[in-house]
Amino acid sequence: MANDNRKPTTTDAGIPVSSDEHSLTVGPDGPIVLHDHYLIEQMAQFNRERIPERQPHAKGSGAFGRFEVTEDVSQYTKAAVFQPGTKTDMLARFSTVAGERGSPDTWRDPRGFSLKFYTSEGNYDMVGNNTPVFFIRDPLKFQHFIRSQKRRADSNLRDHDMQWDFWTLSPESAHQVTWLMGDRGIPKSWRHMNGYTSHTYMWVNAQGERFWVKYHFKTDQGIECLTQEEADRLAGEDGDYHMRDLFGAIADGNYPSWTMQVQIMPFEEAKTYRLNPFDLTKVWPHDDYPLITVGKMTLDRNPTDNHAEIEQAAFEPNSLVPGIGLSPDKMLLARGFSYADAHRARLGANYKQIPVNAPVAPVHSYSKDGEMRINKVSDPVYAPNSKGGPAADPERYPEDTTWYADGEMVRAAYTLREDDDDFGQANQLVNKVMDDAARERLVNNVAGHIKDGVKEPVLSRVFEYWKNIDKDIGERIEKAVKEG
Repeated sequence: MANDNRKPTTTDAGIPVSSDEHSLTVGPDGPIVLHDHYLIEQMAQFNRERIPERQPHAKGSGAFGRFEVTEDVSQYTKAAVFQPGTKTDMLARFSTVAGERGSPDTWRDPRGFSLKFYTSEGNYDMVGNNTPVFFIRDPLKFQHFIRSQKRRADSNLRDHDMQWDFWTLSPESAHQVTWLMGDRGIPKSWRHMNGYTSHTYMWVNAQGERFWVKYHFKTDQGIECLTQEEADRLAGEDGDYHMRDLFGAIADGNYPSWTMQVQIMPFEEAKTYRLNPFDLTKVWPHDDYPLITVGKMTLDRNPTDNHAEIEQAAFEPNSLVPGIGLSPDKMLLARGFSYADAHRARLGANYKQIPVNAPVAPVHSYSKDGEMRINKVSDPVYAPNSKGGPAADPERYPEDTTWYADGEMVRAAYTLREDDDDFGQANQLVNKVMDDAARERLVNNVAGHIKDGVKEPVLSRVFEYWKNIDKDIGERIEKAVKEG
């Protein structure tokens, strides 16, 4: 039915098409002709519209918003994004870690919490989770960890025996596994969970003074979680429950927000602190390094094209602006390479030219060519040159986010310090953070999880693992499994 007010369908080149329904054929009953360009374009695009999903964090979504600095932390960093009163447009993406794109939102799994700030000095990315720690401290184990949480090669099924096999052979996982099996292992929604960069970063102020920093995003909606029974029910009723919740809340004008706070450690204190401050399996006690408020993040705009604006969004911890740097955290240093490499493999070498990843700051780069090149290149395409091309300015942008290191090249964990054991902070989480009801839920969650396919010799190691965290909890888990 004709409607003069509707926009005409076009090809991707903007050329109007004659039909949305019928291919060009030799007569009504004849074969389709090869030169039906619109048909070929539609089929070819369909065959290619699914880019490879992310390895971890495949299932997720996000929204756009802004970050506003409400306090003065300029004594710690010169980064423009964190100067008093600064407002910065941003993007947030939330996700599960292990599940593929079609998996339920309510599986027991850490939640990704990734942020992109479109700052005046270039894009600044934070890659984090809803937990302040992680399962491992060395990146050589990361690929193996992710594979242990995904699907088996033979049956293509997830396997709790495989998960616990890895965890119990990696005692440094105890702190994160205790988080995962507790109440916060399944947030009620993305809006009702905190976010953490988990890693330690470096801040540098205008005077060149260096500090170590950890980021915390505290939900202004309050922490709310699902029980295992509620999560299981929702997995069957609405596998996209968290995605639907965020999109609906923003569409209704119920804009979620988070207060950003940081912990600051003076540079020299890291050398002698009682635990290694760069170990990703540890938190910094708040009594030693209290939270300092920086500002507020608010999400107020949903994507209009989830594929273009969320699925193609590329977050990477190597996107750092002046005044912010990496630290000796081994996992962070490896991620500084691996995330960008993953994006090049998944999205192409020019992924930063995709609009959602493009900075608002001007780009003066010597990168050229490659698939899906958008930004034009002009000579000279090399440096150094005498043709007026861009040149680095070490006086204005010094390499100041560095630290001293020496020693033999070794394959070893961090040097152990006074409080650097694998189970101590997990024990504190059980006994100082959880109450009796939360501990009971922890026991039930773990027992229910390991009853589902965990067998010897892994099963005995699971009981010992939990007894190392807390003897009473371990014994209660063993009793629940054996009597259940």
